[in-house]
Amino acid sequence: MEPVPSERDPDALECGMKRIVLLAVGFAVVAANAAAQGPVDWKAVEAETLRHFQALVRLDTTNPPGNETRAVEYLKQVLDKEGIPYQVFSGDASRANLVVRIKGNGTKRPILVMGHTDEVSIDPKKWIDHGPFSADVAGGFVYGRGTVDDKDNLVASLMLVLMLKRANTPLDRDVIFLAESGEEGSPEVGAQYMIDQHFDAIDAEYCLAEGGGPGRLAGQYTRASISTTEKEPRAVEIIAHGPAGHGSVPRQSNVVAHLTKSIAKIVDWTPQLRINETTGSYFRKLAATAPSDQAKRYRDVLSPDPKVSKPAADWMLENEPEHWSMLHTSLVPTILTAGYRYNVIPSEAKATLDVRLHPDEDQSMFLDQIRAVINDPTVEVRWARDRYRPAGASRLNTELFTAIEAETKKHYGVDVLPTMSTGASDKAQIRSKGVQCYGIGPALDYEDGARGYGAHSDQERILESELHKFVRFQYDLVMDVSRPK
Repeated sequence: MEPVPSERDPDALECGMKRIVLLAVGFAVVAANAAAQGPVDWKAVEAETLRHFQALVRLDTTNPPGNETRAVEYLKQVLDKEGIPYQVFSGDASRANLVVRIKGNGTKRPILVMGHTDEVSIDPKKWIDHGPFSADVAGGFVYGRGTVDDKDNLVASLMLVLMLKRANTPLDRDVIFLAESGEEGSPEVGAQYMIDQHFDAIDAEYCLAEGGGPGRLAGQYTRASISTTEKEPRAVEIIAHGPAGHGSVPRQSNVVAHLTKSIAKIVDWTPQLRINETTGSYFRKLAATAPSDQAKRYRDVLSPDPKVSKPAADWMLENEPEHWSMLHTSLVPTILTAGYRYNVIPSEAKATLDVRLHPDEDQSMFLDQIRAVINDPTVEVRWARDRYRPAGASRLNTELFTAIEAETKKHYGVDVLPTMSTGASDKAQIRSKGVQCYGIGPALDYEDGARGYGAHSDQERILESELHKFVRFQYDLVMDVSRPK
């Protein structure tokens, strides 16, 4: 009879038992992970999302002055209760940034999700039925400053890391959450500070942040615009110089007259029409689904023949100015400063232009182009500030963009249009480090703008149901590119 292992080899039984124990432990870990990764209780997630969202909206973090550390302190409390480690970085103690890293196995490079903790200023007189920091829930909406810019993305990213940590979810890549300060015009304390001083904490292959999402018309999803690039904001000052004098005597040298004529010339000027990968794809996809008359314009504007593209662009300037702005550098007069008495001709008059530069614009030549358009030696043209949000673009052939298209179709039933944002975001700073960044967000109603609701508008609100849907969308999206396959 063949001897039993213990009789044949004294060490065999011990080795066999070790293998059994290891297998048992392995099966136990798999079983535990499977149990932890069971179906998500989305009702519970929604209740928690709303609780955190309302708490964050109720914090006044308007910029200026910011005081974003108020939001960071709240996030720290939530993370401490969960035992989730975090790092806090700040060049200004009142304007902190917070970073959370959920570790993966390192097979792939990390993905970064961002939400900014500051919000634009408010005019209290415009908030009639609901206070700007009330976070009131009424008629299916949550009201308050920051509800769509950007505490929606902020809370979605918080919920993402909470769910991943609680489930001990296996990941092929680290998932990094950055709660950043200063997005509303102060990147030196937020995104710029982070890439200059602490980029190792947020270095990633991909980034998801504000700047996109589905649109709804009459309650129906139409399309999803996903920002893959954006125009660069850089204000320009136009300053007319001349002799002062008494207002009772007309003068050809009147600086107010020279300034207004210069502004009129700039408004009438059309910078070069430019197409890039994003806008080319955008208008081709738009033409494929638009009514025939509109589709023709969307195709025509892509024509290399100015005789074909210019009439289409001119129509857009009148009827769809956002589309025109996606194709050109735009110059919009926003501030005029001149004089101090009605009967005194001032010696200086200044206009500030909100200039949004196309990513392909040659900025070294741009001021000379404006000077040539004005053609007035008494008028000075200069940048109002140094570059602070460099232009850049993200590719359309990445794993993440493909996943965005698939998850958008699954959750909203519409196609994705890669979009060049005419506004600006801190994705520009992150892109400048080679990270592929894409703008996502909850679905918004097109009708809300005309009603006075929206980012930077008099009032702000978000459909609670769309906030919850976005939390689920972002979770599925991150899992799509991060789960082991």
